[in-house]
Amino acid sequence: WRECGRRRCSLLLAALLASLVAAPVAPVAAEPVMKMASATIKDVQHEWQKRFKAGVEARAAGRIKIEIYPASQLGTIPRMLEGVLLGTIESFITPTAFAVGADPKLQIYDAPGLFDSPEHLARVIHDPAYRDHMETIALDKGLRIIGAIFNSPFVVLTKQPAPKLDDLKGLKIRTFASPLQIEPLKALGSSPLPLPLSEVVPALQSGAVDGMLAGIPILTAFKYYDVAQHVTELHFSQIVSINVVNETWFQSLPADLQQIVREEGRKAERDVFDFGVKNIARANGVWTDNGGQLLQLSADDRGRMMSLFADVGGKILREKPEIAAEYDRLLETVEAKR
Repeated sequence: WRECGRRRCSLLLAALLASLVAAPVAPVAAEPVMKMASATIKDVQHEWQKRFKAGVEARAAGRIKIEIYPASQLGTIPRMLEGVLLGTIESFITPTAFAVGADPKLQIYDAPGLFDSPEHLARVIHDPAYRDHMETIALDKGLRIIGAIFNSPFVVLTKQPAPKLDDLKGLKIRTFASPLQIEPLKALGSSPLPLPLSEVVPALQSGAVDGMLAGIPILTAFKYYDVAQHVTELHFSQIVSINVVNETWFQSLPADLQQIVREEGRKAERDVFDFGVKNIARANGVWTDNGGQLLQLSADDRGRMMSLFADVGGKILREKPEIAAEYDRLLETVEAKR
């Protein structure tokens, strides 16, 4: 009996060990990953990404992994935006004009003459009540805005000098994919052509386009002065850039991480304002230092342009009730913050 008992205990012990080895081990939950995409580099968009990453990582204590991919490393602008919509990319920062394909309401920020200055723009989009609304303006499309920043005023780069408004007639000009850029240029007699940033240099070199609408920091960051040297400071509108995240991904985060992401996004957008303003002055200097020209319209030409653009823009923004309602809501804050 004693021997049988030993044998039985040994068999039971072996069976117990075998069951422990075979038992599935619960996987350790992987930290969430946030891939942050951008078409640009060394500009205010890139700076916002870096400051946001530093702020979140300092507070999240290793609970989220943030990876920054500037300069179209994750694809063209349409593909990066599509990635966020589909959830294959968590985050993308871009001028609002490039996001109107996902949500046409975003074109309200491109209205000509909307903002008096960079400071006025900042007062509007950082107004607490309006900023809360802006965060969710595209939520019905699956996009949450966690960053909203002043980017730069619009300029037009041309291969031939264009100091007069009539000089733009007949030119093929790359624009943002927004009716608020396309239609005003048509009204001037130009031929607008939306193109991803990564395709513009070859298009300029081949003659497929004669110029492009952009902000001066982009032109210097990508050394466009090697392709064309003439910039006319149209300044008919101030570019607003937004960082959008996939809402399904955002909702998958624990509540405290959601709060950190939201708070650090807003902190970074305020912190980079001075950087953005100074970066325009720096970019102007880099442009002229490398042989580029900065040209201004005459007062008469500028007045004619603003009147024409305001008329065209107003008609576009009043065509659809849902866009008109958002535009009116924005105008209330714009007027209150003048």
